Amino acid sequence: MSAQRRDAVDAIVAQWAVERPDLDTTAMEVFGRVQRLARAIGDRVERAYAPLGVSRGEFDVLAALRRAGSPYTLSPRELSATLMLTTGGMTGRLDKLERAGLLRRSPDPHDRRGLQVTLTGQGLDLVEEAVGTGLAVQTEALSAALDAEQAGHLAGLLRELLLTTDAHR
Repeated sequence: MSAQRRDAVDAIVAQWAVERPDLDTTAMEVFGRVQRLARAIGDRVERAYAPLGVSRGEFDVLAALRRAGSPYTLSPRELSATLMLTTGGMTGRLDKLERAGLLRRSPDPHDRRGLQVTLTGQGLDLVEEAVGTGLAVQTEALSAALDAEQAGHLAGLLRELLLTTDAHR
């Protein structure tokens, strides 16, 4: 670690080194930084979406529908599973997005008791703009610190960590 470049996690680790020198704080250094990065970039992305009239959570719903491909339709259950949300949390987002004209709910023709959620034309236009906007914020932050090779290496390391962590849930 460079002596002149220290972050908030370094300060926390230094405090633990004094108070509990027996601890190996490597995991704290990794996950503390991952959490702080996620929060900081998430906040930037949220600010970038604000002029478009959606929150990050609402964008996530629209993006899940967009990624599903034409006709941009999923069930509320599929959306909840994809976004790791409770059905109650999903209902609130769907209500707001439907009122804004960005999606519509309709009966599922294959299941009398089910619903389908589909992007409207307005929703598709908005998500197309928002995905570029959010990705630009993320790309700017990443490229300010890492070159393409470093970013690719970091992405690979984080993938391995995530796969291993998910396997032990």
